[in-house]
Amino acid sequence: MTEPVHSAPATTIPLGAHLRDGGTEFALWAPRAVRVELALVDDADNQTNVDLALNPDEGIWSAFVPGVGAGQRYGYRVHGDWKPEDGQRFNPAKLLLDPYARAITGYVDYRGPISDHTAESNFTRDTTDSFGAVPLSVVVAPSPPPTPLAVTVPLSEMVIYETHLKGYTQRHPEVPEGLRGTYAGFADDAVIKHLTDTGINAVEFLPLHHFVSEPFIVGRGLVNYWGYNTLGFFAPHAPYASAKAGTLGGQVAEFKHLVGKLHEAGIAVILDVVYNHTGEGGHEGPTLSFRGIDHGGYYRLTSDNRNDYDVTGCGNAVDTSHPRVLQMVLDSLRYWATDMGVDGFRFDLCTTLIRDTNHHVDQNHAFKQAIAADPVLADKVMISEPWDLGPYGYQVGRWGKGWSEWNDHFRGYVRDFWRGATNGVQELATRLSGSSDTFDHGGRPATSSINFVTAHDGFTLRDVVTYDLKHNEANSERNRDGTDDNRSWNHGYEGETDDAAVNAARQRTARNMMATLLLSAGVPMITAGDEMGRTQGGNNNAYCQDSPTSWVDWHTADEWAAQLDLTRELLTLRAEHPLLRNPQFRSHREVVDDDGDGLGRSEVAWFSEHGTEMTIDQWHEQGRRTLGQYVSDPNEAFLIFVHAGFEPIVLTLPGQPWAGEWTIAAHTGLDKELPHRPMSAGSTVTVPARTVVVLHGDVLAHLPTVIPSPPTPDEPVDEPTTVDVDPDPVI
Repeated sequence: MTEPVHSAPATTIPLGAHLRDGGTEFALWAPRAVRVELALVDDADNQTNVDLALNPDEGIWSAFVPGVGAGQRYGYRVHGDWKPEDGQRFNPAKLLLDPYARAITGYVDYRGPISDHTAESNFTRDTTDSFGAVPLSVVVAPSPPPTPLAVTVPLSEMVIYETHLKGYTQRHPEVPEGLRGTYAGFADDAVIKHLTDTGINAVEFLPLHHFVSEPFIVGRGLVNYWGYNTLGFFAPHAPYASAKAGTLGGQVAEFKHLVGKLHEAGIAVILDVVYNHTGEGGHEGPTLSFRGIDHGGYYRLTSDNRNDYDVTGCGNAVDTSHPRVLQMVLDSLRYWATDMGVDGFRFDLCTTLIRDTNHHVDQNHAFKQAIAADPVLADKVMISEPWDLGPYGYQVGRWGKGWSEWNDHFRGYVRDFWRGATNGVQELATRLSGSSDTFDHGGRPATSSINFVTAHDGFTLRDVVTYDLKHNEANSERNRDGTDDNRSWNHGYEGETDDAAVNAARQRTARNMMATLLLSAGVPMITAGDEMGRTQGGNNNAYCQDSPTSWVDWHTADEWAAQLDLTRELLTLRAEHPLLRNPQFRSHREVVDDDGDGLGRSEVAWFSEHGTEMTIDQWHEQGRRTLGQYVSDPNEAFLIFVHAGFEPIVLTLPGQPWAGEWTIAAHTGLDKELPHRPMSAGSTVTVPARTVVVLHGDVLAHLPTVIPSPPTPDEPVDEPTTVDVDPDPVI
């Protein structure tokens, strides 16, 4: 290594570490620092410090260091004033990660001197060197992006599968033991085959940005498992790399391989990203990167500048009202979309990202404007978790075009409906229709709603039907953590049981919930393992359980085979019939043929069990537990009949113009409970208690031409005409 060459004006230099011309260009934004040292760490953990030069117009410190190549470990020591009252907590004794680091290696030693302050006071600087107790940044060589999707998966066709990368393969019997829990393990053919066989075409990974555990979790002998505690917005989580790949940049290559394998199978990749806060927590937490570079620049602070203004519940909130911080978030998104091949993003606590300089929510925030105008990001899937914990943080339904949102209205209602805690079926119709009450405005499509019954936070689907109460004792918080609003139903017995009748009822309810999810307008999201009976033993907040509690148990697939079969059956129907995944909100307007002539039936209609459209009185029946949703286009029709009553019900099948013949395409009952033969319009079928039935209707694409009556004897006889009649009319 030779002496550094100080760079040209920083406007021409990308932030981070970038290889060029036989060395590496380093650049760090630290506008209020008075000195920045680059600490280069060799294999023997010796440090060589290099001073960076400041471009005062940009607040960027930079240097080109010849001889530094890929795999080089490094950090920063940032000098400046210790003025907590001014949002300045500079402490060169603390070795800091590069916010733009493409790879991170090492762990946090929570017993080490990782705080910028003394144990006695959060506002007194601690001068103990943190080297050896903190992770390091790594210089990464550029590499080609993964193989892209051959055909982009439209949002209207997506079936999202939310999964934890490690937990999904940690117990997979067909994944080689040394690859379980890694990027390479998830890329295994057996894993991908399960996804494609099920009908999954979009995987949403829980956070894969490099993250750390919170000190209070480590103090209990646990770890952050979910990953919602980001430390590096550009670096894939190093512990998920296989031993063969290593963590000196190998995690980048292995992640790209995974993305390429999923793309080759036609599966889009969505990342759950956490830009709302970082793993440093509040000012009393560790100083690992951002706080030591510019506490008041990266984070929202209270009016006295001494404390973090927290709207996330995690100790700090990233300040995207600052242009440079916003730029970091956008640069990160572009990097993952281009270099890493990611197809979309789900933003954790997204409302935090649209707060202005006064911490107020602004739906016209520069964050949203920049994404909409960006040629790289504008066509990516953007999913908002539309809330945070601050004032007016609940923003469900307000994100506008270009955004989809987690729909907690759907989750709550579907659980309530199937446990018998709702009145009537009016809201059921609304949820089946894509939650039009929430999203049908401003020209937004039905795909604005991300429908889900479960997610990573909360009960699994099996636990929703098995537990009335949370059982989080293993989290060591005296079962005080996690929500008490589970809206679950144990079917008369708390926890697992050998009672066959109870288990049959539970599985039936689970199938009903899955069917309701997959048959509703909007974008369905399945939580990994729900299709085969995954349980967390009643733990509804397994964020700290890197253990069999959270890992997918692949052996439950046999016991819950009916659940898996139904999921596959319904997803096949969705894939084969666009009518079941219409991206737009439907109305009661008449369906027309190719000539624009009306066909007498509606795009959507609501039916009672009597085979007729719902009356006003029926809509207002508080005890009603039965509803049929009819949907049609010029070529076909479906009747989705939802029956949550505890007794069988006789269903009369609607006749023309709705359909001439009906066939059951899927149902949530047992094999022999419903007929498989075609049934004529007007006939009846007994629907068992607590069953969803999907009926496919044979419809007329053109109304039959009316043949004129023969003339009377005193009328002149016209020349014969040719009449175009359907050779096989449906009656």
